[in-house]
Amino acid sequence: MLYPEPMARLMAELGRLPGVGPKTAQRLAYHILRMPREQAQALADAIVRLRQEIRYCSRCFNLTDVDPCRICQDSSRQQDVLCVVQEPRDVMAIEGTREYHGLYHVLHGALSPLQGIGPENLRIKELLSRLQHEPIQEVIVATNPTVEGEATGLYIARLVRPLGIRTTRLAQGLPMGADLEYTDEATLAQALVGRKEIS
Repeated sequence: MLYPEPMARLMAELGRLPGVGPKTAQRLAYHILRMPREQAQALADAIVRLRQEIRYCSRCFNLTDVDPCRICQDSSRQQDVLCVVQEPRDVMAIEGTREYHGLYHVLHGALSPLQGIGPENLRIKELLSRLQHEPIQEVIVATNPTVEGEATGLYIARLVRPLGIRTTRLAQGLPMGADLEYTDEATLAQALVGRKEIS
């Protein structure tokens, strides 16, 4: 089907977004076309503003519009606990639990030799610098439970332990509401290894 050039261009750009195929791009483009002009302009302005104003925090490398970010500026947070995550979205996931009140360090990826991602491609050097200059007593490794995430976590633990800083890993195992028969063997094994006493 031949679309007018502006419509085809918008659909092509929307189609570059993750999880957006041609049909979804078409639906979104038609939706935007039917929006009141002010709403469409607000959407366009929000996208432009996002690209212009969002940057990395100079301390933790999370996404922010102020530097340092609001989490790093918050003096009520535990200043001696540092949670190391792979991506900025992981910070939001942990913050959503409302259970963690320490600081963060975002690596922006995981070690993956097959993809050419080594320690020099991550924010590991900056992590070590923070550990030498800040009063951190515990590093919580919260990398994803994938081969790359596990390798990254082990690599970080080997670097941190000689500094005399406690290094912990997020617990892994069975999700709430899961049936054992549908759980894969690796998850079950991890749950058995990480079991704890019932209090």
